[in-house]
Amino acid sequence: MYLGVRAVLARTIERIHQANLVNFAICPLTFADPADYARVDAGDELVVTGIGAAIESAETVVVRDVTKGIEFPCRLQLAPRQRKILAAGGLLNYTREGGR
Repeated sequence: MYLGVRAVLARTIERIHQANLVNFAICPLTFADPADYARVDAGDELVVTGIGAAIESAETVVVRDVTKGIEFPCRLQLAPRQRKILAAGGLLNYTREGGR
């Protein structure tokens, strides 16, 4: 983990930024419904459920705003190789394990 960050949740994520996040084992999540962005405030505690399974094969994860008691779907759109890199714990671990 880089500075303790495990996931980034944003409206959109540019391709190069997404690749960098994956390389550092940070899950790049985007709002499935852009309107959900307005429901989250700075300081809200967010919990991502099912991230392990989502890294393996899913496109959607559920994020729960513990502060407000709401849930909303988010997208985890990754190429198969990016999924392997995330599952390995980042590009360094993936390469060390013999990934190509």
